[in-house]
Amino acid sequence: MAVLAGPWPRLGLVAAAAFAAMAILARTDERRAWAMLGALVLAPVLLLDDVWRSPQFAFVHHHPLLALVGAAVALAVLAAAAYGIHRIPWVTAPLTALTVPFRVPIASGGTTNNLLVPLYFVIAAAALSWLVPVLWRARTGRGSPTAAPVTRPPRLLFEKLLAAYIVLYALQSLYSPATGAPPGFVKALQNEVFFYVPFAVLLARLRDLHWDRRLLLRCLQVTIALAVAFSLVGYVEEATRQLILSSKLVLSNSLHEYFTVNSVFFDPNIFGRYLALVMVLVAAVLLYDRRVRVQLGSLGVLAILWTCLVFTLSRSSLVALALGLAVLAAMRWRARPVIYLGVVAVIAGGAVALTHPATFGLESFQLASGGRANLITGGIKLFTDRPLTGFGSGAFTTEYKHYFPRAASAVSDSHNIAITIAAEQGIVGELLYLALLVAAAVALFRGARGDPYRIAVAAALVGLVAHTMLYADFLEDPVTWTLLAVGGSLAAAAAARAAVDRDGSPRLRAVT
Repeated sequence: MAVLAGPWPRLGLVAAAAFAAMAILARTDERRAWAMLGALVLAPVLLLDDVWRSPQFAFVHHHPLLALVGAAVALAVLAAAAYGIHRIPWVTAPLTALTVPFRVPIASGGTTNNLLVPLYFVIAAAALSWLVPVLWRARTGRGSPTAAPVTRPPRLLFEKLLAAYIVLYALQSLYSPATGAPPGFVKALQNEVFFYVPFAVLLARLRDLHWDRRLLLRCLQVTIALAVAFSLVGYVEEATRQLILSSKLVLSNSLHEYFTVNSVFFDPNIFGRYLALVMVLVAAVLLYDRRVRVQLGSLGVLAILWTCLVFTLSRSSLVALALGLAVLAAMRWRARPVIYLGVVAVIAGGAVALTHPATFGLESFQLASGGRANLITGGIKLFTDRPLTGFGSGAFTTEYKHYFPRAASAVSDSHNIAITIAAEQGIVGELLYLALLVAAAVALFRGARGDPYRIAVAAALVGLVAHTMLYADFLEDPVTWTLLAVGGSLAAAAAARAAVDRDGSPRLRAVT
């Protein structure tokens, strides 16, 4: 802990964030390749500094030679995977869809984090498959009169804001507390190293793929197959009343009359979010593909996923699903009737809930929200204490426990992204976050009407953002970065086609 409190990890974290931002924004292949390489090297170093004393590394301490051999084998497998992806670059997309849901619990900083280890492997292999040839060509072609750097088109506004947020988060970790359980800086380091830095590399690689109809459908097929398989596991859990993961959820189920399932996820709300987003994508197919067999298949998949979503008892996932479907309806037909129906549904639902609160477990907002009402009011109190710059990245849990020790005994992890950012990063971070959301919405929705692929991605992102307002994990979820990458690529391609249609000459080079 003393090492993590020193200056070098903090400076290293800022450097890793700068590499990640450059990987998104660099205009030339060589600069981007160097940035990716820096992120891939520095992030694991910071990670090892954080988890070196964790129980998972006991084998390394006791058997260093065997650990070294294992590391060599892992690097060889990584190199083989990178070579395979280099030969077939588009396979990065379905591999991402395949590995996004799977997490492995790793102890670090006094807490246990469920990390996306299979996805990290895909990210590293995909990055190496591209950056090694680029750097090799830059080295061997330097000085050649025919060699010229490839300049890429400017990034979209939301991508620039995303890169800025990654760097700002690292800078605001410099004054985050080094004490607490967990320390604020340790939490910030985990978020950057576990999520922001690797996912920025992932976005850079996915953004450059040619997202044609075939690739989009391949990824959707992989996603649907996984969602159905996870739902079947949830059915087994519901039938047997036995969970395969999460001891915390087992304890929670034993204390309540109801039973919730989580399949291969460690949290029923994260499982519910995954099901809700997949249902939005399948609903887009149902609305736009008129073939009978596709319609019947979509209805069957929706029935399977909906039933399992009910078993999760995740109200935040139901809200995400409802908003995602509303966006689909507004884009497929007309927005005004959808808005009217939504207002009527909210009023009717609110009236029923107010007249029969016990039926819906709403006797008190604190009880109904699972303790999150205190988090909201407490987060607002933290924000008002330091409104400009906040308490530092990752400091919410530490400061909430310090300010509200009694309330923190039940729950202290934030469940609302906007309030978390306000408390940790103040007005500075909140304005950048809101600007990111607005810019992403503009890019994904502008000119999307009539394009089912863009509409599906935009609707799924709206559902995900809604879920983060009730259960957090916005940039910590790789699905966010995947949707932004795909949506950004499709938006850029649409803008390029529109430029050609206007005057017959392309103004934006297509990314390949």
